[in-house]
Amino acid sequence: MLDLTQIKAKSAPRLKGLHPAVSAAADKLIERCYTCGVPILITQGLRTFTEQDRLYAQGRTAAGSIVTNAKGGYSYHNYGLAVDFALLLPDGSDASWDMKRDGDHDGAADWHEVVQQAKALGFEWGGDWSSFKDYPHFQLSFGLTIVNLLAGARPAPSAVEAVYKLINREEGQTVTNTVSAVVNVNGCKIAEGYIKEGVTYVPVRAVAEALGASVGFNAATRTVEITCSR
Repeated sequence: MLDLTQIKAKSAPRLKGLHPAVSAAADKLIERCYTCGVPILITQGLRTFTEQDRLYAQGRTAAGSIVTNAKGGYSYHNYGLAVDFALLLPDGSDASWDMKRDGDHDGAADWHEVVQQAKALGFEWGGDWSSFKDYPHFQLSFGLTIVNLLAGARPAPSAVEAVYKLINREEGQTVTNTVSAVVNVNGCKIAEGYIKEGVTYVPVRAVAEALGASVGFNAATRTVEITCSR
């Protein structure tokens, strides 16, 4: 049976490109499920608009069964705010989407144990949707709709901080009060941040892109990579 480090390594590639708070919440979900005796695998994270369109075509203009009703730009996956999961089998060589499986033999379906843990971390579950149920899907919307995201809106620092507070609270850590802060570049407001225990936190992507740089996140090493264009 795999240990937690090995289980996390299997999901690490799908955590790349996610919003850092979503990545942190997904990482915590893996830990909590492992503690409950239900190892999981993150099977999908960030999905490009092109990949989304290709998936949407499945069962319509391409072979296969319909698996989504969302075109490119209309899925939280396209903004790094969602993950899909499966149950990781004990030897780690395969995964299961059997929602009735009780691999830890505790009398409760593993799938719903994962859903319970995800909701405790603030995730919305696709299985609760009324129209098109997406049972492997979890997302953190940060109060944003798809229309907001298409218009260029991104998670506010206060909403992001709320997610980290929830994760920290689950870990039994103390959360201190924060003070909001505005970030200006060349006199123009480009983002909002916050000050916590004397340290100022700002959204690195917004700041870097305002300065002409690009930003990437390596979930495996938990590092932010900033590339300057000049």
